[in-house]
Amino acid sequence: MRINRILQEKTRAEQSEIDLSLLDSVIEKSRGKKGNVIPLLQAAQAFYGYLPDVVFERLEHELGISKSQMYGVATFYSQFRLSPVGKHIIKVCHGTACHVQNATELSEYLSEALNVNDGETTEDRMFTLESVACLGCCSLAPVIMIGDEVFGKLDGNAAVKIINEIKLKEKQ
Repeated sequence: MRINRILQEKTRAEQSEIDLSLLDSVIEKSRGKKGNVIPLLQAAQAFYGYLPDVVFERLEHELGISKSQMYGVATFYSQFRLSPVGKHIIKVCHGTACHVQNATELSEYLSEALNVNDGETTEDRMFTLESVACLGCCSLAPVIMIGDEVFGKLDGNAAVKIINEIKLKEKQ
């Protein structure tokens, strides 16, 4: 199950707020070197949390790497994000063990509670909901992971309760 990670249309106003000077040191280290697309994109994503279109433009202008080459890498590897993500990324495992234990129910309940589809971020940028192939916690199936914390043996109501508890903590 692959998440649609294609860049959604963003306004220039949102992109103009991005401080591209953060890339200066990375660009200088990469100047004249071949095979540096992945480390460049990793560094850029570390700065911004995702890869804004203006980053591709800057790297193309400064280093001569084509946008199509960078987009090809960014869309091939699942580690790269082309749109902003929420503060809390909810990964719902859909591996075999979780699938058999009704991970689809977890995804549906969370999607409804957050009012987002798989791969989307809530309007307040608090949560991003993602389906993943496997989290490696098969004995706890079905499983979700939020940040570094794993929650297992869930049903839809329990998953939504976890989200509501996070919302309450954020308000304090």
